[in-house]
Amino acid sequence: MRIISGLHKGRTIRPPKNLPVRPTTDMAKEGLFNILNNLVEFDELNVLDLFCGTGNISFEFVSRGAISVTSVDANSRCAGFVKSTFDELKYKSGMVIKADALRFVESSKSKWNMIFADPPYEYDQYPKFVNTILDNGLLAENGILIVEHPAEVDFSTFPTHTQTRKYGRVHFSFFEM
Repeated sequence: MRIISGLHKGRTIRPPKNLPVRPTTDMAKEGLFNILNNLVEFDELNVLDLFCGTGNISFEFVSRGAISVTSVDANSRCAGFVKSTFDELKYKSGMVIKADALRFVESSKSKWNMIFADPPYEYDQYPKFVNTILDNGLLAENGILIVEHPAEVDFSTFPTHTQTRKYGRVHFSFFEM
């Protein structure tokens, strides 16, 4: 995987092969960040990356100058890899939390400008997960939640849903406060 833009543009990150992940494709990530370029100022963002896996999305926010990035994953190897890569990138404002993402959002009292979540596609709690984030007030004012999901998941009836973008088999649904 590679970092598309920013301070670390073009840098290749090589996660261990044995991580239980499905990283966001470069094509989908590039499409997502093209959208975000028109919506946000990266250097004003506090970001939460849930189900961070390899850290692919976290590192892109780091490279683009996010104030802070909090990466959450239940897998200790994933969390360890993201932490070591934050260190390698000399990113002091990165925090890695080894935790179940749903439990984390149920108990968190913090707010973020940007929340990105990429649950496993077979995840059976998408609606509960999104509602928990929105109901618990984890988005700061004018914050954006982006959920990566398969085609079978439809968020169009959610009150704060603003759009869904498709990149091949990857779907990103946006929710704005």
